[in-house]
Amino acid sequence: MKNFRRKILLIGLIFFLSVNATSQNKKSSVTESDVKIEKKHKKKKRKKKVKLPNIDLSHWKVTLPIANKEGKPIEISPPEILDFANNEVAKPYMYIDSTKGAIVFHAMPTDSKTRNTKYTRSELREQMVPGDNNTNWTFADGAYMKGKLAMEATTRDSDGKYHRTIIMQIHGRLTNEQRDLIGEDDNNAPPILKIYWDKGKVRVKTKVLKNLNATYEEMLHEDAWGNDDGFNFEQEVGFNKFTLEVKVSEGKMVIVLNGTEFKVYKSIHMKKWGIFENYFKAGNYFQTRDKGAFSKVRFYELEVSH
Repeated sequence: MKNFRRKILLIGLIFFLSVNATSQNKKSSVTESDVKIEKKHKKKKRKKKVKLPNIDLSHWKVTLPIANKEGKPIEISPPEILDFANNEVAKPYMYIDSTKGAIVFHAMPTDSKTRNTKYTRSELREQMVPGDNNTNWTFADGAYMKGKLAMEATTRDSDGKYHRTIIMQIHGRLTNEQRDLIGEDDNNAPPILKIYWDKGKVRVKTKVLKNLNATYEEMLHEDAWGNDDGFNFEQEVGFNKFTLEVKVSEGKMVIVLNGTEFKVYKSIHMKKWGIFENYFKAGNYFQTRDKGAFSKVRFYELEVSH
């Protein structure tokens, strides 16, 4: 009898332990599942980080590839340009990519062209005094521009080659006195520097004085200056991010790619150029009229100092 009772108690104890273990396993399983689901919810709730470009636009105006009622390219100057992201006119051509932390400059052939060119642009123009084009700098004053940028997208021509665009410039400008001296009706002077994104490489073009014995007045005319043969940096930037620096001092101009490649211009031509005032430009000055063509250039950083 006693043995029988012991067997009954033993069977009951084994049953109790078995049920308790099963219950614990279920609780553990539910708890782990709940944790996994909670973690998934937390991941879903995480918002993507918004990145903003490191660019102060208070000393720049932009020219867009669309025309106003008079047929001239639309320009947005300070202080309106500071709110370009909310400007409905600017949005298709100059906008923020918050995933990349960049301003995108989008250009394509349109009927809107600036004077003295057949191409269109979404491009910034430096204004040392916000809203004023009449205050500029000379090589003797010195100037520095640095940009971090990348080609986002560009179309190809009928030969399968990528269309090129000008991404940085130094443009010359006549003072009012110089303009009147040579009888011009505007202050336009040639660009001493053009930096291209050209088939995945960075190409530089500058000006040379055709006649080194030209007088002061003769040098003020645009046709007194010709184009050099151009220079290609060795590095291929393709569609990757890269850095460009432009350093100007009296009689000298230096262009630097990614801090490792340098092109130095120090010649009689640079010295002679000292008669002109200048201003920086940066963005997307698209170099084709091909139908359906376009390009998009991202600027992550842009700074200027004098």
